[in-house]
Amino acid sequence: MSIDNQTQVVLIDDDPHLRQALSQTLDLAGLKVLPLGEAKGLTARLSRDWPGVVVSDIRMPGMDGLELLTELHSQDAELPVLLITGHGDVPLAVQAMRAGAYDFLEKPFASDALLDSVRRALSLRQLVLENRSLRLALSDRQQLSSRLVGQSASMLRLREQIGALAATKADVLILGETGAGKEVVARALHDLSNRRNGPFVAINAGALAESVVESELFGHEPGAFTGAQKRRIGKFEFANGGTLFLDEIESMSLDVQVKLLRLLQERVVERLGGNQLIALDIRIIAATKEDLRQSADQGRFRADLYYRLNVAPLRIPPLRERGEDALMLFQHFADEASSRHGLPLNELQPGQRAMLLRHDWPGNVRELQNVAERFALGLELALDNTPGSLAAGAPITAGGLSEQVEHFEKTLISAELARPHSSVRSLAEALGVPRKTLHDKLRKHGLSFADSGNQNADDE
Repeated sequence: MSIDNQTQVVLIDDDPHLRQALSQTLDLAGLKVLPLGEAKGLTARLSRDWPGVVVSDIRMPGMDGLELLTELHSQDAELPVLLITGHGDVPLAVQAMRAGAYDFLEKPFASDALLDSVRRALSLRQLVLENRSLRLALSDRQQLSSRLVGQSASMLRLREQIGALAATKADVLILGETGAGKEVVARALHDLSNRRNGPFVAINAGALAESVVESELFGHEPGAFTGAQKRRIGKFEFANGGTLFLDEIESMSLDVQVKLLRLLQERVVERLGGNQLIALDIRIIAATKEDLRQSADQGRFRADLYYRLNVAPLRIPPLRERGEDALMLFQHFADEASSRHGLPLNELQPGQRAMLLRHDWPGNVRELQNVAERFALGLELALDNTPGSLAAGAPITAGGLSEQVEHFEKTLISAELARPHSSVRSLAEALGVPRKTLHDKLRKHGLSFADSGNQNADDE
């Protein structure tokens, strides 16, 4: 059984009379103390973020104080350990101080000496944990920024939400289009949580055949169905102590949704063909690309499960809403790909940057990553539904600065022409030029508003 964070002092002494007297001294001083008669097994009961101190006698049967010090510091070298010594143990105590003990007290000692040392050790422990927490928070922010690249307002907000939710026990529902990065967000929530050392199990519900989905998720006992010859541990049980990421949750049948709701509410799982309820310490992160509220209204998704999951929703913005994040992400993926393939990094030309910014990215980050990979390999930078394509390593045009500027201007106008506009006026406003200037530039570049597929060309 682990020692809770309310315990401030663990006192270990095999002498019951001394142990009782020291416990009373600490208790009367307002400190919560846990007295123990032996040191064996203590390390396993203390978490690395336990905010207390250990006071231990040196001479004890079984594990002595020096052995305990070594074992405790192998788990957390900054945990204060105070040692109690007899007169003949002073050389041992000096050795222990060199090994990292916080202090030692030689018997007999005054109560005030014990209290003073313990209080100083507790203050040091609090400072250590605060610094550790600050370092971890900084590391987490840096990790989030490297995983979820972008400086748009929506991405800054998403990273803040992940940072706030990660340390909680709350189940999370991730909302996002295909390719937006739902599993990346789920892994970030896991890796920044207290469950980071536990398993992260990802499963795509939409990829499971209806005939095996319950067995995959909940497991089964031998003989549960034809072909079930031995016990199988399901994904939920396998993720015990960690996080289970369940993608495309909208594809689950209503029968499976009932079982999932029970698991979320009771934190137990029952294997198919079994009668035993298995307690789980698990966090569920579900993800969907659909509007589950609408699905619930249409009877395709259980309303009670929707409300149970929707306590802590996280929305991943599609790439088309993230502005210049597309360029940052493209450069990030291109750098990674160039390094992976051992190739020099190609430089984006102005026209190519314009193409990337104008593209709607229907495949979101996954599509952009694919395009960046092609670019890193020196292949053509071609985007679906975007006028024109440019070779990754080639200049925009072979001419001088004037020709390059004209080519860039034509690329921008062509890209805007590909977007829906009700009139020349709206096109001119989108490009930030007067209508007459736009007409001149259309003629110069051989472009036509009507030929683009837009209507009302004469609507001024």
